[in-house]
Amino acid sequence: MPMIRFPNDAAPAASGSALPVPNPKELRQRTARREITERRRITQRLRQALCTGGFVLHYQPIISLKSGLACGAETLIRLQHARRGLVPASHFMPAAERSDLIIDLAGWIINTACAEAASWPGHFSVCTALAPRHLQSGRLVRQLLEALSRSGLAPGRLQMAITELMLLDDDDDTMFALRALQGLGVPFALNNFGTGYASLSALKRLNFATLRLDRSLVQNMAEPSGVAIMRAAVEAGHALGCKVLAEGVEQEEQFLRLRDLGADEAQGPYFSPPVDAAEMAEMFAQN
Repeated sequence: MPMIRFPNDAAPAASGSALPVPNPKELRQRTARREITERRRITQRLRQALCTGGFVLHYQPIISLKSGLACGAETLIRLQHARRGLVPASHFMPAAERSDLIIDLAGWIINTACAEAASWPGHFSVCTALAPRHLQSGRLVRQLLEALSRSGLAPGRLQMAITELMLLDDDDDTMFALRALQGLGVPFALNNFGTGYASLSALKRLNFATLRLDRSLVQNMAEPSGVAIMRAAVEAGHALGCKVLAEGVEQEEQFLRLRDLGADEAQGPYFSPPVDAAEMAEMFAQN
């Protein structure tokens, strides 16, 4: 008589059969261990690259919508890889930001940006993103002072971009560090505004020089509702006394619409791809 089994009955293991499938908890633990191991491996390689000059800064030009001329640039770090060429930050910065490596790496970015921007025209500024772990480390102010002193760059020409989430942090040490930076004369930009985190009341906690509108707002301008949202964002930025910069401009139509709406600055592939320091210097020489 054949054996009758029900769905919850375990089938007998056959001789030479495969090992039993791990339960979900074991699978999660294995996955977590693999992720930790991979993160450590990446962090170790990044630390080695930092010690051997394996990083380079590129710059995304910022354009004045009123004059049509470049007036600044945003830093974009790249990892130099023997086989893959220049690796963008999205492939390695998340791992760096989860470890103390970000403190030294961000310090290198600030030092390099100040040194290279010091040779640019006096009206030209450079903007670099601030990582939360770096801000909370207690080393940022000293690194910044050393970079400005070494390069001779005026503090007002170095802009620090922070995220909306950092504004929602109620940690007193975070706000103290941000205000200390502002006391040095370093202006702030609010990065990726419009992604849904900060309220306008939260923006009053710091004085911002620039409100950087997220690229999603620019992409949504193809719809009437998107134009209305962009208009409201520009007006809100101006009401707060900020310049308004639109990120990710890809088309002439977007450029013209932003100019009509009163945005002050923009950046994106429509104007220029990111360029290295030598290309920046050549651009200034031509002018």
